Amino acid sequence: MKHTRRAVLKWTAAAAWPKSWQSLALAQMQLTQAERMQWWEDARFGLFLHWGLYSVAAGVWKGKPIQGAEHFMLYERIPLAQYAQLANGFNPVKFDATAWVRLAKDAGMRYLVITAKHHEGFAMYDSPSSDYNVVKRTPYGRDPMKLLAAACHEQGVKLCFYYSLGRDWQDPDVPTDWPTRGGRSNTWDYPDEDRKVFSRYFERKVKPQVRELLTQYGPVGVLWFDTPELISREESHELLTMIRSLQPACIVNSRIGNGLGDYETSEQTLTPGKPARPWEACMTMSRHWGYFRNEIGYKSPEVLVRDLVEVVSRGGNLLLDIGPSPEGEFPAPAVERLKAIAGWMKINGEAIAGTKPWPAPGAEAADSAAQPSVAGEAVNDQTSHTTEPAIRFTTREGSVYLFALSWRSPQVVVEMLPQTRLRVQRLEMLGAGKAVSWHQDAEALRIQLPPDADRGLPVYVFRLQSGD
Repeated sequence: MKHTRRAVLKWTAAAAWPKSWQSLALAQMQLTQAERMQWWEDARFGLFLHWGLYSVAAGVWKGKPIQGAEHFMLYERIPLAQYAQLANGFNPVKFDATAWVRLAKDAGMRYLVITAKHHEGFAMYDSPSSDYNVVKRTPYGRDPMKLLAAACHEQGVKLCFYYSLGRDWQDPDVPTDWPTRGGRSNTWDYPDEDRKVFSRYFERKVKPQVRELLTQYGPVGVLWFDTPELISREESHELLTMIRSLQPACIVNSRIGNGLGDYETSEQTLTPGKPARPWEACMTMSRHWGYFRNEIGYKSPEVLVRDLVEVVSRGGNLLLDIGPSPEGEFPAPAVERLKAIAGWMKINGEAIAGTKPWPAPGAEAADSAAQPSVAGEAVNDQTSHTTEPAIRFTTREGSVYLFALSWRSPQVVVEMLPQTRLRVQRLEMLGAGKAVSWHQDAEALRIQLPPDADRGLPVYVFRLQSGD
């Protein structure tokens, strides 16, 4: 293999990895964009984890409920010196990286995105460039990302890092302009917006920390940036170039800023912002991104599975969020839901992973029951919490998968199918273990649900094949 200067740089970044990872890095040097994206487009489902100092507060500050959820340092205007004391309470002695990854994998999630640094500016890993990190400042004194990287690598789940790009309330040089000038800046510790120079922060903190994340933990599937804010086009380009030189297979989302990135990110909605590009919906399982001790409003397993189907049938990925506790545990309701999703995916996962949307002209007419709507009980959540019956489709390897969402009547009737000119020759219900009765005529496809079909999670999947 001919080694160009760029290839040598890539290899130097990976030289400290174990030999198996070194071999992988070499193999990734010549990837095309399509090859780089393939695993992600096949994955369809990932786990999002918001874990930070806000997890210690768990919804309460000085005995009172907080405003702003994970952003409460901003909303409550808490001085950095006070906020930093939360690190004294971060000691996740119950953290079990292997168990976390296993729960995700069992639920059919093929990648895991965790907050390496959120807007609070605290690094949840051992950051040589900033001592404001979990190893230096907490009683835990260990690097949880190393444990998570090892568990992901062992179980075949892609490790990915979230990094807050244009907001950092610990650093004095981070101006913002949303929704107004200084609207998301730390103006109580650093009041003069005119003196803040983003490029100083970019050089001092962003570039070193992104380099650390790409050189300390082996292969990274995605760098998931948030809030680009005032990053310049030149800086976005420089950052992307550095990422490609360090880990050529690593992909980035659109929040690297300035129109760059490999895919679009939609937040708390089930529809893409720019449907022409690959896209991902990130969504909370409950009301908040991070841990709240007295959390309410968890979505039901049925709604969560519906949301997964809605996104995948539109060609997107779903990144489903959980906020671990400061002790290192997933909340019990989140575990219950992951296990329920795992049970459904064990039967129906082939209709999710590796699939693409199946065009069904006229399907839009049946879409009204599942359109995103504002859910008043959730924080910034525009996803629908309704469970009206709906039909969705995906396809892979010559099969069409028909989803009957929230179907409680004994017969599934699909009236739009004849418009697709699909003449069904074979039909089976995933997980049924026996033949189901069905009939297709000029008006509709009619499927009789077996009497013993599980009504606990009424999202049924049928594999359709034509005679062509």
